[in-house]
Amino acid sequence: MGLETLLLNRGLVSPKQVDEALAAQRESGERLDRVLLKMGHVDRAAIMQAVSDQFSMEIIDLASTTVDAETLALLPSRLIYRLQCVPISKNEQSIRVATSDPFDLSSFDELSLVTGMPIELVLADEEELRRFIRTHYGVAGDTLEALQAEQTEAVSELADDEEGQAELASVIRLVNEVLIEAIRERATDVHIEPYERHLSIRYRVDGLLMHASVPSSVDQYRNAIISRLKIMANLNVAERRLPQDGRITMRYDGRQFDLRLSVIPMIHGEGVVLRILDATSGIMPLKDLGMQANVLEPWDQAIACPHGLLLVTGPTGSGKSTTLYASLNGVITEEVKAITIEDPVEYHIEGLNQIQVHSGVGLSFAAGLRAVLRHDPDIVMVGEIRDRETAEAAIQASLTGHLVFSTLHTNDAAGAMPRLMDMGVEPFLVSSSVEGVLAQRLVRRICPDCRQTWTPEGSELPPWLDVRPGTTLAMGQGCRTCRQTGFRGRVGLYEFLGIGPRVRQEVIKRASGSELAAVAAQEGMLTTLAMAGRQAVLDGLTTPDEVARVAATNV
Repeated sequence: MGLETLLLNRGLVSPKQVDEALAAQRESGERLDRVLLKMGHVDRAAIMQAVSDQFSMEIIDLASTTVDAETLALLPSRLIYRLQCVPISKNEQSIRVATSDPFDLSSFDELSLVTGMPIELVLADEEELRRFIRTHYGVAGDTLEALQAEQTEAVSELADDEEGQAELASVIRLVNEVLIEAIRERATDVHIEPYERHLSIRYRVDGLLMHASVPSSVDQYRNAIISRLKIMANLNVAERRLPQDGRITMRYDGRQFDLRLSVIPMIHGEGVVLRILDATSGIMPLKDLGMQANVLEPWDQAIACPHGLLLVTGPTGSGKSTTLYASLNGVITEEVKAITIEDPVEYHIEGLNQIQVHSGVGLSFAAGLRAVLRHDPDIVMVGEIRDRETAEAAIQASLTGHLVFSTLHTNDAAGAMPRLMDMGVEPFLVSSSVEGVLAQRLVRRICPDCRQTWTPEGSELPPWLDVRPGTTLAMGQGCRTCRQTGFRGRVGLYEFLGIGPRVRQEVIKRASGSELAAVAAQEGMLTTLAMAGRQAVLDGLTTPDEVARVAATNV
């Protein structure tokens, strides 16, 4: 009995839904259950239960199953990857093998021939099974086996030809699988780092680095991997002495991703970092970024100003660009002309004129800003203020009737104006141009699938949280969805500094950041990261430890 008949007999889908899924299957070539899931006609648990009942198979939770190394080695990894199944236990009579697709029973006869023992099948969730295979056998483990099998005369001839090695089908597949795994894990960056005795591949997920599950044998192909990435980014494969930057575009699961590639020579080879951007994801509105109401309201008022300089500050990777894009998206209309100068252009927005900085030909932030002012813009975004020339150009633009957005690297909002003065900008220019400063951090969000409440003891509460003993907070217990971390996704913490008359006077006096913060607080124009962190904890979005991790100097 086929899957469609099984689901129809159980009333889980209608004949019309099956016909739609079969038509889509003929185009995509995917398994029918995957097509039905994508179309939303049935849920995964219902399919698994139906298959379990039909074949009298036990359903197993691989996320909570521990398998010893001896059992994992019972089957060749090439079969593991090809048949998408894993051995989970063995006794004197048989080997228990977990699968997500028991319909092709003839394939499992091959396992009996290989092992010389009867096979007992149990049913596992397909996503869990894939994750289990990647964790225990490594990402692209079968591809690495194929590469090792290819160590014949043909490959030996290419030993000194890195470009030739990089064009081998197995190397191409290996690199693609590493990148696809990063996308599956929601990584924002991929770090490929050469060491004397091994090659490290790590993914940055929710702001923290984690090791990719790749077999140690990947080290043998470090040069071929780097060369393949260079070829994909149209870089010079032969150049290994100088840093190089490039860009890769790839598609996966119906989405397009832009990968910004940076290659730097190191003592044991070339190190690579790829920043992953989902080009098909839309720009989030400001209200969905997690911005608390006492920040969102004054920021909305600030971005509605006809002129002035608005700054967003924070460390690298704190979401500054996302906030700027969301802000711009909220004020762009047909009556407004907006131009951005970026390095690089991260997201493409309809109605926004975007310029890519090219320092090699003299197109810097400052030069680009001076040029775009002749294009009669209403709003200008400068990707980053890095030097005095850019700072003065941005301020002059804001003083001549333009609304200017930009970013700075400072620890808090109040530190932005002293930073501009440190660059050499005159205090009276800073005082008269800056209309508001937003500082931000990203904290990991508690996983909704394993979220639970807890009541901490008084000694477990940090002083900055300032809550009564017995207050109920939230935490993540850890589950397969969040890889046992207790967190999934991130949410922003925002600090807003409004520029009132007294703050402007203090800026002219070259007051320090702490002095400006104190004056703004007295005027009721400062909402701090500590306040935002406390509210996020009380709202059950994150934990006290997570807030302290990203905003330790402010709480």
